[in-house]
Amino acid sequence: MKVSLFTKVNKPTVKECIEYLHGHFDCVSVYQGKTGDPFPAVAHHESSDIVLSYLSPWIIPKVILEKTTLWNINFHPAPPEYPGIGCFNFALYNNEKTYGVTVHHMAERVDTGKLIAVKRFPLLESDSVYSLSIKSYGYMLSLFFEVVDLIITKKSLPKNNETWKRKPYTRKELEKLCEISLDMKEGEIKKRIRATTYPRMPGTYIKLAGYKFEYKPEK
Repeated sequence: MKVSLFTKVNKPTVKECIEYLHGHFDCVSVYQGKTGDPFPAVAHHESSDIVLSYLSPWIIPKVILEKTTLWNINFHPAPPEYPGIGCFNFALYNNEKTYGVTVHHMAERVDTGKLIAVKRFPLLESDSVYSLSIKSYGYMLSLFFEVVDLIITKKSLPKNNETWKRKPYTRKELEKLCEISLDMKEGEIKKRIRATTYPRMPGTYIKLAGYKFEYKPEK
């Protein structure tokens, strides 16, 4: 059985996923990249029994998905309420009390395929974007082991009755969440800072007189 994994470099739990696949399958192709990298051209010339997307920086093209003989599976670091990008940010902004991770069949459009399983856990008032992301990656790795074990033991994948609750969040919506203005109340500004601050990454900003001023708490 041939397995292809599309994933990001330098992300928590990715190393464990790669090692687990190599330990249980004879033929594993791993494609790793960063956001903005071109899709690996060599992947177009291969076909797989199973394609796994785990924090992939790429949208897997339809032509790749159609060549897969068994399953195309994506692991998403958010519950069905938060498809798309910025899932940690929007959940924190909305003061959610629970969060989760999702595994689903891949469709041509991002985060729209039928759900296989969802794991939920508490989202604490003291959680930040960083702590929520680390916690989510841990639960996602657990879900990865569960699903891959089913594949290894030749068992059926489960069906989850939940459905995606909205269309995927976009980069434009996340960018808008990061922006604060002079007419916002203190509480709204604090919510946006909590929801968009991540170490060494762009976050909250304000535009004044044509200049963009970013909030950098680490400086």
